[in-house]
Amino acid sequence: ARLCALNLLAQLQAAAGDLERVERFLRLGVFVQSTPEWVDTPKVANGASDLLAELFGESGKHARTTVGVASLPFGVAVEVDAIVALRG
Repeated sequence: ARLCALNLLAQLQAAAGDLERVERFLRLGVFVQSTPEWVDTPKVANGASDLLAELFGESGKHARTTVGVASLPFGVAVEVDAIVALRG
């Protein structure tokens, strides 16, 4: 999830032009490929959440949804999406 968050930041920078425009991370959605018996998906998602808090401080703190799923596109183990508020 930490690597997904790094990739998310690269895409955000490309779209916004500068990460300095980030006002606040509002929400993360984290999807983790897992079996029905495995219940530690929040621990995986912490990799993304912790990184954003480290890099953006209070602005990196967010609401989060974490879901275990049977499969993800291209066979990846984790997928992260975000809703981010940007400055002007």
